[in-house]
Amino acid sequence: MRSGATAVRTLPAEPHRRHRLVLIGIAIFALLLGGRLIWVQGLNSAELSEKAVQARTVERTIPALRGDILDTNGNVMATSVLRYDIWVDQRQVGDYRANDDTATETGVKAAAKQLAPLTGMSVADLEKKLTGKAGFQYIIRNVEPSERDAIMALDIPGIGADRATERIYPGGMVGANVVGFVSSDGQALGGTELSWDEHLRGQDGHTTYERGAGGQVIPSGSNTTKDAVDGQDVVLTIDEDIQHRAQEIITAKVKEWNGTGGSIVVIDTATGDIVALAEDPTFDPNQPAKAKPDLLGNQSISNVFEPGSTGKLFTMAAALEEGVTTPSEKHTVPYSKEFKGHQVRDSHQHPTQYLTTAGVLKESSNVGTVEIANRMSPKTRYEYLRKFGLGQPTGLPLPGESGGILHKPENWTGRTEFTTSFGQGYAVNAVQVTSAVGTFANDGVHVRPRIVKGVKDAKGVLRPTQKQQADRVVSPETAATMRQLMDNDVPDNPDSNAHVPGFAVGGKTGTAQVPDGTYTASFIGMAPMDDPRYVIGVFVYGLPAYFSGNTVAAPAFADIMSYTLHARRVTPSGKDGVELDNTWK
Repeated sequence: MRSGATAVRTLPAEPHRRHRLVLIGIAIFALLLGGRLIWVQGLNSAELSEKAVQARTVERTIPALRGDILDTNGNVMATSVLRYDIWVDQRQVGDYRANDDTATETGVKAAAKQLAPLTGMSVADLEKKLTGKAGFQYIIRNVEPSERDAIMALDIPGIGADRATERIYPGGMVGANVVGFVSSDGQALGGTELSWDEHLRGQDGHTTYERGAGGQVIPSGSNTTKDAVDGQDVVLTIDEDIQHRAQEIITAKVKEWNGTGGSIVVIDTATGDIVALAEDPTFDPNQPAKAKPDLLGNQSISNVFEPGSTGKLFTMAAALEEGVTTPSEKHTVPYSKEFKGHQVRDSHQHPTQYLTTAGVLKESSNVGTVEIANRMSPKTRYEYLRKFGLGQPTGLPLPGESGGILHKPENWTGRTEFTTSFGQGYAVNAVQVTSAVGTFANDGVHVRPRIVKGVKDAKGVLRPTQKQQADRVVSPETAATMRQLMDNDVPDNPDSNAHVPGFAVGGKTGTAQVPDGTYTASFIGMAPMDDPRYVIGVFVYGLPAYFSGNTVAAPAFADIMSYTLHARRVTPSGKDGVELDNTWK
């Protein structure tokens, strides 16, 4: 060692100290691990167990059967039939016949060959659907119960069936505009299906069960089922037989006159029940996707048009009720006349006519009607139109109804003050105006139309809908006079286009031009006139030229009125119709 150097002493290592540190670390780790195990197995075991159950629990919906839609006689117009959706848990199919020593094929191949003849699918396509690791996949949907039973009888592991429904409409296009339709997944999209969906749809049920890692049901697991509650049946006022005939008639008339569409409305005058609400064109609710969207509604309540000369009935009724005219009052009626600087003309040129009030209506004179209407204020005439239900929705429980157009009298400017007296300057829908004319058949009381008779409860007992609103519009005496005027308007002979053999008929024609240049021709009438049972409106839209309602619509009215009276077993009374004096010179 050199002089002045400092000596450094090296201490020997202490093994027992290191061992102690390692033991302390192991102890701490053991404590942490033990605490975690205590937490997992003790304090947190319930929560983890619940999560495990949730992970292996499957819930499936049991769809409710939608209620039927029936006509007034109980005929089915819409119904739901039981179907099944067949599905597969692909993870289990490989076990099919795995333990069967006699099987020449097992698993997916064997299952596909067994399923092919029952499903109508090819073996190759089935093998694709059965192969894989998916826990759920549809094989085929909407199969009949017998087909489902045959498939399930094969006892193929992983194959299951869910209850489903299919909506069918036995009558096809008959009443489609009233009945409506549903989507492919059962959602209500139109007509009664939509507006009464709350009653029809019912309440879905559900089933839950636990399944293992391979998809198999755990027998000892929690399995619960809540049954579905099927929907209620809705009963319409529609008579399917009369509805069918009405559709045939209006379809033929639209085609004959090259119109764009048409409607027939048949109403029971005493109850307001709509017996038929036929349209052309229409659609098949079994295949709504193939129809044009604008055909899926109901033009009888959504399409509005000027009533034309049928509107003269309301003017005459108001004038009679107000006491400003009588059926026999004498009028001198030129072809055209100026009113406050506005020229009013009749539909066809003629020499001066000497008509009674009855004759003014029979000849459908615009000039004569305005002369009578001018004895009342616009406010008075407006109030009568409102009482007849015009300018407001009828309240039918169908989607898309228009209330029509009826401006307040202070807005009847220019010619409108005069044209409203003969059915121009305001707009109506087919149901609205037919119902309004029915007021005369019901002794002056307007009964709002009804199309749903009631809903059947779980026991099949019909619970009727609320009684229809009824409002007096004119006196029974005025209504009786209006029936005479309408009877006088339709000759009681076979040459009349509106003639119904064995019955006296009353009615009024109408023709009005629409903004696109086409015309709407109509005829609204009732029978039998000694005790009117039905009021019927026939409307043909989109005529390419002017044709009178008498030529286009009256023959269709005669056909459907005759059919309705016979179908409802109304016996001819044998009473002749009324003929009034129409001229005085």
